[in-house]
Amino acid sequence: MSQSGVPLKNTNVFKPVAVGQNSVSNRIVYVPTTRMRATADFVPSDLELKYYEDRAQYPGTLLITEATYVSERAGLYDRVPGIWNEKQTKAWKQITDAIHKKGSFVSCQLWFLGRVGDPALLKKYGHDLVGASAVYPSGGYQKKAEKVGNPLRALTRAELKDIIVNDYINAAKNAFAAGFDYIELHGAHGYFLDTFLHPSSNQRTDDYGGSIEKRARFVLEVIDELIKAVGANRVALRISPWAMVQGVGAQYEEVHPITTFSYLLNELQKRANQGNELAYISVVEPRVQGTVTVDEWVGDNSFVRHIWKGVIVKAGNYTYDAPSFKTIQEETNDDKVLVGFSRYFTSNPDLVSRLAEGKPLTKYERPTFYTPDNWGYNTWSNHDDKSKYDKNDEKKVFPRALARL
Repeated sequence: MSQSGVPLKNTNVFKPVAVGQNSVSNRIVYVPTTRMRATADFVPSDLELKYYEDRAQYPGTLLITEATYVSERAGLYDRVPGIWNEKQTKAWKQITDAIHKKGSFVSCQLWFLGRVGDPALLKKYGHDLVGASAVYPSGGYQKKAEKVGNPLRALTRAELKDIIVNDYINAAKNAFAAGFDYIELHGAHGYFLDTFLHPSSNQRTDDYGGSIEKRARFVLEVIDELIKAVGANRVALRISPWAMVQGVGAQYEEVHPITTFSYLLNELQKRANQGNELAYISVVEPRVQGTVTVDEWVGDNSFVRHIWKGVIVKAGNYTYDAPSFKTIQEETNDDKVLVGFSRYFTSNPDLVSRLAEGKPLTKYERPTFYTPDNWGYNTWSNHDDKSKYDKNDEKKVFPRALARL
């Protein structure tokens, strides 16, 4: 257990705020944590049903799911859920129903891996490894792709148009058929959408590369088509302006991140001014670099609020100590700012209640994050629950298909 914190129940953190078409009861958001507890065919499982239901227990809380594939060609990593087919949609519907029964809300994070997908797994399912450009990130990606005979190639303009319709729009419609309240585009951390924004990963010479305007074109086209298909107030975007992971980031760039992301945000604000305001923008703080937390970093995200006037979800800057609690209270004085937790939400299913009362938090166990069994997933308890779990037993519990599929 960590030390007790400052009770937040009488602060702005627990004042309702409008997010799109809904009013959430508090400013604590469960932000995405990629996990590998889906079934082998990329369908949400019984383990995920319990996991999200437990974290929805404080009524009116906003949860954002783990990254979820928009299509088979968008991946693949083992045991990560998708939402491109009917079976997946029906499974997610059971999860969203459970969340709504608790009185909470849920957003589906839509994911296209791009150049960092698993080339072997993609080949197994008959798909190429694709990206904005045929530019590999460092770290052995090229060697692995060439070894399995699935080298990275740049997508054609026709393929990009097809991905918008048959991947993103299809996934969005499935998400709302599954009962989600919002969809969030994963545009961060060096994945597909993010790679279009960076000159280091986007070396195209057509309408989707070169200038800032052209590099932002694909992201904006996806958003514009989603607005037309499902409505702006149900669409969100996640960005990580300062992330230096998977071959993108300030150290690789000739153009400053603020320049690039200011343009993107300004375009989104223009749409908001015309009546198409997104539900929220999720912004990863520079303290988090992918899955790593760093002690020192350059840059900050203050420029975001100067441009974007809508709801912001800030994630990656909050621990459980006095400075963090002061920051949370200061930032939520802005009535359109929510704060995100993920790792502590993993080990504290009743996190929102604990933050309200200032109760001690249980420390998470990072080695359990990306394992496929139940240990370190549904073996965390509420503050007043003294349940004990046997590690050996829980490591034998693997995801199973949900009923009624």
